[in-house]
Amino acid sequence: MIAPQRLLSVTLRSAPWGERVARIMAAALNAVEPAAAVRRHMRRDDHSLIIGDRTYDLRAYDHVFVVGAGKAGAPMGRAVADLLGDRLTAGVVIVKADDVSPALTDADQRLVYLPARHPLPDARGLAATQRIAALLASAGKRDLVLALISGGGSALMALPAPGIGLDDMQALTQALLACGASIDEINCLRKHLDLIKGGGLARLAAPAGVATLILSDVVGSPLDVIASGPTVADSTTFADADAILERYALREHIPATIRSRLVAGLRGEIAETPEAGDPIFARVQNVVIGDNAQAAQAALAAAHAEGFNALLLTTYAQGEARVVGRFLAAVLREIANSEHPVARPACVIVGGETTVTVRGDGRGGRNQELALAAARDLAGLPGVALATLATDGGDGPTDAAGAVVTDATLRRGEELGLDLDHALANNDAYPYFAALGDLLKTGPTDTNVNDLAFGFVV
Repeated sequence: MIAPQRLLSVTLRSAPWGERVARIMAAALNAVEPAAAVRRHMRRDDHSLIIGDRTYDLRAYDHVFVVGAGKAGAPMGRAVADLLGDRLTAGVVIVKADDVSPALTDADQRLVYLPARHPLPDARGLAATQRIAALLASAGKRDLVLALISGGGSALMALPAPGIGLDDMQALTQALLACGASIDEINCLRKHLDLIKGGGLARLAAPAGVATLILSDVVGSPLDVIASGPTVADSTTFADADAILERYALREHIPATIRSRLVAGLRGEIAETPEAGDPIFARVQNVVIGDNAQAAQAALAAAHAEGFNALLLTTYAQGEARVVGRFLAAVLREIANSEHPVARPACVIVGGETTVTVRGDGRGGRNQELALAAARDLAGLPGVALATLATDGGDGPTDAAGAVVTDATLRRGEELGLDLDHALANNDAYPYFAALGDLLKTGPTDTNVNDLAFGFVV
């Protein structure tokens, strides 16, 4: 569980309403705690394993394997192992390198947790995925595979197609992240370049039964996008993947091996990823156990309990972070001036995931940039605050989850000699908020359901 104290920046500590804000954000995170989410959707009653609306008779299976990848992999794995007890045969779960510890692995080594890098795949992730593939290859018709998928799984679980090197995938991922491509676009390409994505895990596990528990980190929770849909039919094609490269003018800036595979796919020389109706999905169940909407609804209830007039605007916020930041500032200004669309004391909640087109060489993340972009528009507007939060605790390549901006942020920055416009132009929000003490540093939260932004007018 996340304690509210972990969400208190300098501004929130000093503001009379700061602790109430922290409790609202903590409520959102705790609503999507992975182990509790697993237990809400999976239970065991003697020989019956109930997952969602299906019941599996464990006496019908010779082995039960657990595989998975994602930032929530450790708590999900522990919860599943506890429920399975002696029926767990073996398993491998890939987790973010910072999250693994010797204490995670069972004494008998039935379920092991292996570290890998995020957001760029690394050799450890490749080796761990090869272990998962070997385990799946041993599964037969009388076996059950439980797959645990959460945000970050696309990078952590990597099995590039023949001819494509790990460094090729790293270069592609880096280029896509830098140009502001959406997660849907990034994962479309990954699915056509990797053997475990786009239904690949289900194909490797067949003919075994597969039940996948999914903690969604994608806006709207499309199953084929979350962690690149390893157990889901894929609706995208090689043509879709190629169109993304054209959209961002990347065709001439990616490794030749990737271009060659996409060209071969366009010519029909390589089979498309498995589509709906493919026999490999006949014994596959996919269950979403937590998502951004669930976190946002919990925050909404907490805000009402804290005495705010609360409104959930959307859980589908996407687009350039700085544009969304200015839009949210406009919403807060409207509330401050007209008490519309909600009266003071107001709390407005927005969920989703923005992107950043990297133009500079500064340090930051989408949530920090979103907050910084709102600072000038909120300047001098009393009683207004905006807090942004990456639910996994890590915003971009930083140790912050987000930041807090108020009517005083611009003035305080100028008093310290900080240049807000330069920081924005250089994608350098982290040092700006660090100087003010207004970064939110939760540490790893062990969950990941996109981002949340909380606007307050008191």
